[in-house]
Amino acid sequence: MTNTPALQVRAVEKSFGSRKALDGMELSVAPGELLGIVGPNGAGKSTLVHSIAGRIRPEAGEIRVYGHAPGSPGATALVGFVPQELALYPLLTARENLAAFARYQRIGGEELKRVVDDALTWTALRDRAGDRASKLSGGMKRRLNMAAGILHGPKLLLLDEPTVGVDPQSRERIYAMIGELRERGMSLVYTSHYMEEVERLCDRIVIVDRGRVIAEGTRDDLVREHVGHAQELSITTDRYMEPALRARLAPFGANMNGTVAKIRITSAADQIADILSIYRGENAHVTDLALTSPGLEAVFLALTGRELRE
Repeated sequence: MTNTPALQVRAVEKSFGSRKALDGMELSVAPGELLGIVGPNGAGKSTLVHSIAGRIRPEAGEIRVYGHAPGSPGATALVGFVPQELALYPLLTARENLAAFARYQRIGGEELKRVVDDALTWTALRDRAGDRASKLSGGMKRRLNMAAGILHGPKLLLLDEPTVGVDPQSRERIYAMIGELRERGMSLVYTSHYMEEVERLCDRIVIVDRGRVIAEGTRDDLVREHVGHAQELSITTDRYMEPALRARLAPFGANMNGTVAKIRITSAADQIADILSIYRGENAHVTDLALTSPGLEAVFLALTGRELRE
């Protein structure tokens, strides 16, 4: 099994009415790899992971989990799925929820107690084990939801937007939980529309839009290939930019909006001095200046002509 890809998705298509959710989707995951899938809402991320989990049947293409078709007994035993929507029983305690989901996986006896105890430790919820799920915070529910997906010891875990609506402290705990799974050698598919998450967590990143892959690679490879090493200079003034200032910044390719100009530069030492001299010449008072290196947001903008959250 170690020589078999954890996941292969080939030319997968799925439509809902006239809307094509997946349009020739292709990707793969190696054993032990954490693959990030990013894209805007409606890009097909959730449809893809539901298809891998065997909950949606594509109309064309092929998906294999360690060589098994989704929904088959072989794939079901190997896949864990943590959906974006919380799947918990609100009137049951945290421990009772885990025990119920363990029984669904045909886990019983001493093994059931062990896996539930391990899950409570992994989620840092031991002290809340007797609390009803309805009384837990949003972040705690997310962690409990994750634990329910791994009780049977899957080799591939699908995480669909696992940090939506959680506070920063719970988000950090979720990141730590994912780190522990990686140490166990688990393969993971992590969908998100937060570029900063996948930049931080993932070995390799797939950018999807309108149901298809538009780019893939490591974070550094994607930036180098699609954006280059240029940096973005953001300059804010104390008032709306006058037409004369706008005209003088235009040759720099400035993106101007209200009091803010964003300019792509390749030589900070030379270009920033020239640009600031223009502001001084037009008596425009600079209130803030920031220089940032490009990331996945810039890659997405370069590929699609729009920002991720548009």
